[in-house]
Amino acid sequence: MEQFNQEYERYQRAQKQVNEIKGFYGNLAMYITVNLFLMFINLKYSPEYLWFFWPLLGWGIGVVFHGMKAFNYTPFLGREWEERKMKEFMDKEKQQNNGQ
Repeated sequence: MEQFNQEYERYQRAQKQVNEIKGFYGNLAMYITVNLFLMFINLKYSPEYLWFFWPLLGWGIGVVFHGMKAFNYTPFLGREWEERKMKEFMDKEKQQNNGQ
């Protein structure tokens, strides 16, 4: 029974990960579509001022962070960092308790 529960939890985590990646690809597709449309409007009606770069940059930052989250790429404050910090705090508390 325990193995079934572990397998089910692994399945749930995998399903959540797949949904995150699907959401990212949807966001990426909308980002490309909308920004191509904005670029077209900008270049057709006011080519003297290239304003389409601003939404491209702003939304692009969000897309990058969404991708990092979807693909579990967190070079700062990621899961490994959390585990190291927790171990550090637990070791520190253990040393303090042993010193008393």
